[in-house]
Amino acid sequence: MPKPSRRTVLATGSALSGALLTTGLPTQATAADHDHGHDHSHTSDPWRTVLDDADLVWQRMPATWYEGPYLGNGFLGSGIYAEPGAETRAVRFNVQHSEVQDHRPEFGSLFGLARLPIGHFTLEPVGTITGLDWRLGLRDAELTGTLTTDRGTLTLRALVHTSRSVLAVEVTPSAGERDFRWVFHPADAISPRAAFRPLPDGYQGNPPAEVADHAGVSAAVQPLLAGGQHVTAWRERDRGRTRTLYVHVAHSYPRTTALDRALKAVREASAHPYAALAVTHRAWWHAFYRKSFLSVPDTRIQRFYWIQLYKTASAARRDAPVMATCGPWLESTPWPNTWWNLNVQLEYWLIHGANHLELDAVTRALSEFRDNLTKEMAPQYRADSLGIPRTTDPHLINGAAGTLTGYGVGIPGQDPPTPEVGNLTWALHNVWLSYRHTMDERILRDVLYPLLRKAINYYLHFLEPGPDGKLHLPATFSPEYGGNSRDCNYDLMLLTWGCRTLLESAELLGIDDELAPRWREVLAKRAPYPTDANGFMIGADIPYAKSHRHYSHLLAVYPLYELTGRTADERALIEKSLAHWVGFEGALQGYTFTGAASMSALLGKGEDALKYLGELMTRFIQPNTMYKESGPVIETPLSAAQSLHDMVCQSWGGIIRVFPALPAAWADLTVHDFRTQGAFLLSAVRESGATRWVRLVSEAGAPCVVRHGIPGPIEVRDGRGRPLRYTDAGDGAIRIALRKGESALITRRGDRPDLTVTPVRPNEDAPRWGLPGTEG
Repeated sequence: MPKPSRRTVLATGSALSGALLTTGLPTQATAADHDHGHDHSHTSDPWRTVLDDADLVWQRMPATWYEGPYLGNGFLGSGIYAEPGAETRAVRFNVQHSEVQDHRPEFGSLFGLARLPIGHFTLEPVGTITGLDWRLGLRDAELTGTLTTDRGTLTLRALVHTSRSVLAVEVTPSAGERDFRWVFHPADAISPRAAFRPLPDGYQGNPPAEVADHAGVSAAVQPLLAGGQHVTAWRERDRGRTRTLYVHVAHSYPRTTALDRALKAVREASAHPYAALAVTHRAWWHAFYRKSFLSVPDTRIQRFYWIQLYKTASAARRDAPVMATCGPWLESTPWPNTWWNLNVQLEYWLIHGANHLELDAVTRALSEFRDNLTKEMAPQYRADSLGIPRTTDPHLINGAAGTLTGYGVGIPGQDPPTPEVGNLTWALHNVWLSYRHTMDERILRDVLYPLLRKAINYYLHFLEPGPDGKLHLPATFSPEYGGNSRDCNYDLMLLTWGCRTLLESAELLGIDDELAPRWREVLAKRAPYPTDANGFMIGADIPYAKSHRHYSHLLAVYPLYELTGRTADERALIEKSLAHWVGFEGALQGYTFTGAASMSALLGKGEDALKYLGELMTRFIQPNTMYKESGPVIETPLSAAQSLHDMVCQSWGGIIRVFPALPAAWADLTVHDFRTQGAFLLSAVRESGATRWVRLVSEAGAPCVVRHGIPGPIEVRDGRGRPLRYTDAGDGAIRIALRKGESALITRRGDRPDLTVTPVRPNEDAPRWGLPGTEG
């Protein structure tokens, strides 16, 4: 049997191709590969092509975390940049860990339960640093390159091993740099918020770390005042001219078992040369990327997109803590924990379309720690209600609430505490998305339904009829705007989505819920969303009248899709509200523009969506695609990847919309195994400004309605090339009956297009991300 090339073919009309589709085996490219705007210029596989093209490069020394390379596996994270104050003498390799936190709830989630800084290594060459040439290879998730000094060179490779959770850095020095050294610098184990806010009464930092040798393995043991410890263990191994540093971090509470675990992990890892560790590490990453594919003709955005997939998989795992504001890479920040009034939701959106549900920590954490959510409620509501504080630790605990220490679950109509009550319902929308994209009934039955039922029940305690016969909410808080308002749109919109979702879920699960009549009453009688001449208000008492980065008053538009422009008046209201929101400069931030891009995509305005993403890139995205406000926050770049998803495919409301909001400049586009609601895997190609073909694979046998966008008469065939029956669903959509495991290929009638996955040719080149120097 001849060795196949690394082309991946999606489908043809033959029985053989059905096997290829099922197994994903590659096959030869065809003569048609040289047509249109698709790049068939070489034989490497499409994933390698786009990933190698997206590598970040550095020809200048990064000065901060926002400029440098970063490695991670959802737990251990390392950001790499010049040592502050010694830029020509040392390179910093930060060592941080998403599980390392304090355990003093009496000081709240932002001090007493805060993530704690661990420390950093410095790579200290013999000579003065004069240059560098680094590449962060996305495909292998490794940093490679050279560091040049006036005494020679240091050639390095670095990774954070995906399963061993070990930072491994291999350095091969030239003769003049043989005496380079590694030095570990423990950090003060105090909340990073201490640099930005006054300390709570009685709060103090933890005692210093204790560094000692343990039979050839060094360890910095950080004792905690609350009990427990975290430990950084490391060892350097020489193999010929090469020296490799192995680092592991462990955390334990309340026991002091972290030291033994950290020593064992380093001893086991250091028994293997770097190259051996890299084999299993690279295999995981190669398989990760191949779960989906996207290529657009905008070089800068395509590279940015693949970097966000790398970043997400470096920061998230299902069994890792829900991402804090800066992922596993803890830097100086006033926000050293997990934020639930926007950050978490935006951080995880892209996992659905990109087909990476293995990174879904939100569903897992809300299920695992639901009892802690009960304890966060005021005692009189614990029996039948749930909410989530604005801020929590990885176990969903906020501890002592206050504007200094952490923001708890408020009570409508009361202040203090701030009556911010909708955050759990919004977080459960992410869980609902995971259900809809997998159709896994266990998510619906075991997590979404019971938690959403209690989250909505909290609202029901406070809904009261007004003189108009409508049901009204007392004053609550719309995240980040300031001030409390009756009939706050943030809460009315979430309440509406929640009641509707509960009714649909009860029907699917066969549950005759005693609360169903109440949910129906809410949908029938709740107060209308407050609006004025400028569109949606914050609430009945507060107009939208100042610059505001958050779209908390627009959730019914996005991401809930409760209002989608079905009528001319509804569309006009959305357009007016969007324009008014982004028209106030001053407080707008990066995620303002990702939200605006996704809302524009909802309206089919691809040019506007691209414009907003362009504003984001130009004004806010840092050289390594990170993002900052008062401190590092990672949700905005990740949500920009979702905005791109929304331009390429939308599947809300039971309809799969293929290429619903593409700008005219994107005449060619390829998407493969994009996961949609209903648990379909979508593959499609756009050529010369028109959709050429669409393929859907059903994983669950859910109803399949697709707005394919192919002009003229079409035909639909199954995986073996046989005709499939379909019906017209109106408005350019068709309905196809697909059972679980079946597929449908939609083409123009008589068309037999080449169905090979290939990147599209870029419209123009762009500088690489990183610090590539003047030549890009």
